[in-house]
Amino acid sequence: RSEQARLGAGVVEEDTEEWQKDPGFAGLERVGGVDLSYIKGDDSSACASLVVLSYPALEVLYEDCRMVTVSAPYVAGFLAFREVPFLVEAVQRLQQEQPRLRPQVLLVDGNGLLHPRGFGVACHLGVLTDLPCIGVAKNLLQVDGLARDELHREQIRSLQREGDTFPLTGTSGRARGMVSCGDNNSSSKPLYISVGHRVCLETAVRLVKSCCRYRIPEPIRQ
Repeated sequence: RSEQARLGAGVVEEDTEEWQKDPGFAGLERVGGVDLSYIKGDDSSACASLVVLSYPALEVLYEDCRMVTVSAPYVAGFLAFREVPFLVEAVQRLQQEQPRLRPQVLLVDGNGLLHPRGFGVACHLGVLTDLPCIGVAKNLLQVDGLARDELHREQIRSLQREGDTFPLTGTSGRARGMVSCGDNNSSSKPLYISVGHRVCLETAVRLVKSCCRYRIPEPIRQ
């Protein structure tokens, strides 16, 4: 908790790059996606992946997928300590081997500020790499009074059109993230988008939408 608080003090919740302020993201050329996927039935063998895509074409420019042995136990709310070291290593390898392909923003399969202590995987990775990061989760983390209750399900059902959204505002009154309908068939399975680092929530949502060909944004899907 103390480490999360220490690192969390470095999270920047606003746009820091010129391309973020442009309606069409002019100047954005490379978008990264990261994920750690586990072998079924084995919670210690995983594949750590970093993919960099061109933007706006979303064509793969770089891939780094490595099998890793995860030794830290899973503890709810502390997933980053288990996974982020492998993702940081992947970013560092890219920086050493192909620095010109360094992504200008990372989409992370996980949460950012939508976390019990406001410091999920996307925040953790963002602070350690100093890259703009966005959390993109497939399930709602129930924090700050947010719950998968009937009201939440009703709000999801109200997402009729591609790109429809509604804010995840907790009992604290703070918008922890945004629910977004990724495509016409996914209103029952929305995305939960939250700020990781060096990006505001509105920009994060706009960018994730622009990277979606299917439900999952292309950098993470790839």
